[in-house]
Amino acid sequence: MFALPCAAYAQSAPSGTPPTASLPVSSSAAPKDAPRILLANVLAPHIDVTQYLVSEKYDGVRAIWDGTTLRFRSGRTLIAPTWFTERLPARALDGELWIARGRFDEVSAIVRRETPINDEWQRVSYMIFELPQATENEGLTFAERVSEIATLVAATNFAPLKAVPQYRVKDRVELKRALDRVVRAGGEGLMLHRADARYVTGRSDVLLKLKPLLDTEARVIGHVPGKGKHAGKMGALLLETKEGVRFKLGTGFSDAQRANPPAIGSLVTYTYRELTKSGRPRFASFVRERVDP
Repeated sequence: MFALPCAAYAQSAPSGTPPTASLPVSSSAAPKDAPRILLANVLAPHIDVTQYLVSEKYDGVRAIWDGTTLRFRSGRTLIAPTWFTERLPARALDGELWIARGRFDEVSAIVRRETPINDEWQRVSYMIFELPQATENEGLTFAERVSEIATLVAATNFAPLKAVPQYRVKDRVELKRALDRVVRAGGEGLMLHRADARYVTGRSDVLLKLKPLLDTEARVIGHVPGKGKHAGKMGALLLETKEGVRFKLGTGFSDAQRANPPAIGSLVTYTYRELTKSGRPRFASFVRERVDP
């Protein structure tokens, strides 16, 4: 069942007008042992794309291998079959557990099981796009680390372990063509990593993402009851962004998701085209609930 809109929202918002005052939003802070990794910004107009290496953005589950243990981005241990982890090199790796385009839900379910199923993991690839900071790659540029990744993957000779292909573009026209090819084939978008960058962590213009639609996350603060064909189910989510902007999200849901929507307090991912002057997303559409392991 879905919950009614929270009282604080209902009291302060005129009909059809989301308020701008902020409600307390609980933190989704990662564990203290969460790996320090590089996170992407969105590609901005002033960026010189010729200084970057380009790759497909794989819609899988990010996984960090420290040489002995596979972990989620949150720092929680990712339980993979022994035959999978024992073939990984002793060197630290950063990449995406991935099956194929359009199969995020499938790979997400597989890698989050407390007891891994061998037959399912046979379908999973570990797509390596980075070597986290370590003595053996300290001071290397990303272009040099890409070469190291290719050498390491070849030497490991383990079929699920793959190096993410990286290439350059001569201008934004060529970049747009590359994006169009990936999207037509069912891909999510592109990643751009500055070729001359040393390894850094945190969110940075060293790593950029390019997608046909922008995406971000917001916290669920209430549910709007549905009408018409959605009567008795959730009609829209009431969301609050990290900036304190509130809005209703009513598209992108399946009937099953409307019958059992993301709980109040959970984080959801949505796509949008642009922000209005007030900071609300235009043409927003639900993608998925964020599930931190």
